[in-house]
Amino acid sequence: MSLVVQKFGGTSLADAERIRSVADHVARTRRQGFEVVVVVSAMGRETDELLHLAAQVSDVQPGRELDMLITAGERKAMALLCMALAELDCPSSSFTGSQAGLITDTLHTRAKILEVRSERLRQALESGRVPVVGGAQGVSSDRDVTFLGRGGSDTTAVALAHALGADVCELYTDVSGVFTADPRIEPSARKLRELSFEEMLEMSASGCPKPETRSVEFARNHAVPLHVRSSFTWEPGTWVVSAEEAEKRRAEESSMEQAIISAVVHDTSEAKVTVTHVPDRPGIAARLFRSLADEHVNVGMIEQNVSIGGTTDISFTVPKAFLDVSLQVCRSHAEEIGANDVLADPDVANVSLIGAGMKTHPGIAATMFETLADEAINIEMISTSPIRISCVVHSDDVERAVQSLHAAFGL
Repeated sequence: MSLVVQKFGGTSLADAERIRSVADHVARTRRQGFEVVVVVSAMGRETDELLHLAAQVSDVQPGRELDMLITAGERKAMALLCMALAELDCPSSSFTGSQAGLITDTLHTRAKILEVRSERLRQALESGRVPVVGGAQGVSSDRDVTFLGRGGSDTTAVALAHALGADVCELYTDVSGVFTADPRIEPSARKLRELSFEEMLEMSASGCPKPETRSVEFARNHAVPLHVRSSFTWEPGTWVVSAEEAEKRRAEESSMEQAIISAVVHDTSEAKVTVTHVPDRPGIAARLFRSLADEHVNVGMIEQNVSIGGTTDISFTVPKAFLDVSLQVCRSHAEEIGANDVLADPDVANVSLIGAGMKTHPGIAATMFETLADEAINIEMISTSPIRISCVVHSDDVERAVQSLHAAFGL
């Protein structure tokens, strides 16, 4: 019997009616002859509400206790879904992350999965029950409850799919798949039928909110097929598979040559930091970025100007949530490394072109830059990979950038 892991996000479980709809979806999947493992996020905006409550109680929030609090949201959702499944005569059992065997490191609020001990889930499946697992949580090697961070339920689902040998990991959201651009900005954006892991990983890392970046990386590393689809319909969504499988699927759809660019993605969640007049000598950048890494700051794009008079400016992007920490680190090291000043610009956005076809087609960057120039959009930073070109622009320009690029590449 084929095994499917189904993950449902917070909007899919926002209230009692939606929980009953999810239960009906799971029960129907079972009736179609599949074994099912379900992973759930917290209901609606419950995680935000718990964090708000914590802020009201105290300014001091130890990571261990914060993880214990946040993961209560998923426990509530999984118990309610099991009750809804019982109403449909679909036997199920709820499991916390620790009960499901998700072993993590000891970093609270952003833990990483080290191992999955899936014996209890296998026993539940063998007894004919549907395991319902609380997402984004586990137990550390120190035996403390841990939270995987925002979007961690996607990672939980992919990790369980790999450990259990599932045929597919279905990620259910409030949209019907992955689109060529954000439909809220570009109304003509269309749903993509398939993407390679590499394309999806670049899109997730460049601002596409679903699925979560770590989950795509895990799926790529362990060859777990993903199906991103809507929890409100049964229509097919977007398949994320190996590059070879994606190419095969595209060839079956049309004999015509496929589009060079798959999508335009934007990200408004980052800020830019510039350290000015940094001495241009070996080891300076290493010390600066090691200090940021020690504070768990994930640096995105990095740009260093040409040295003039023995000094240079270093600019980089960081998540806005880590801007204050980044500024503190840079300013504390500015005098030590001989830098002049540290500047911050929170009003930036990242717009990216993603597509496997750009590896074999010259002129993509030129067309992108010309398109932005025609819209009088200034480019502040540029970064590339074999299948991605990203530009940092002012946040006020990002919507026009997405719309003009979407049109320019015929998406």
